[in-house]
Amino acid sequence: MPVRQLKEFLDRNNVKYVNITHSTAYTAQEIAALTHIKGRDLAKTVIVKLDGVQAMAVLPASFHVDLERLRISVGAKEATLASEGEFRIRFPGCETGAMPPFGNLFQMPVYVDEILTHDQEISFNSGTHNELIRLAFADFMRLVKPAVLRFMAERAVGHAA
Repeated sequence: MPVRQLKEFLDRNNVKYVNITHSTAYTAQEIAALTHIKGRDLAKTVIVKLDGVQAMAVLPASFHVDLERLRISVGAKEATLASEGEFRIRFPGCETGAMPPFGNLFQMPVYVDEILTHDQEISFNSGTHNELIRLAFADFMRLVKPAVLRFMAERAVGHAA
């Protein structure tokens, strides 16, 4: 889904959003630095497999998914990260690793870490490595209807365990 289609979807649903364009960046840390958004305020979409079924895990960009916690939370027997080769075809028009957290548009379940519900807004990649979209978290919840769980690792990326 190219950025244009995501924006059209938001417009059709009367969602106010901000489009943030930045230099090409691939990691959450790079994006956060370029856009002056803290890593914990930037949401990332991680594609996981729960009992072999692909799903989106959405959490602050400065944290990792705790697969065991996610597995237990959803009642799955197995939880693994999906490889790029396994999920790339599901996101036509999106750059790999820049998928927006709108699983409803890709026929994919979405799990949001509970910590994100404490924020008024959510910022995320919009399908490219040089654009973000920021919108009200309430609008995200209304449109995506994700399951809210606790599955992020206890420590942020880059911190000692």
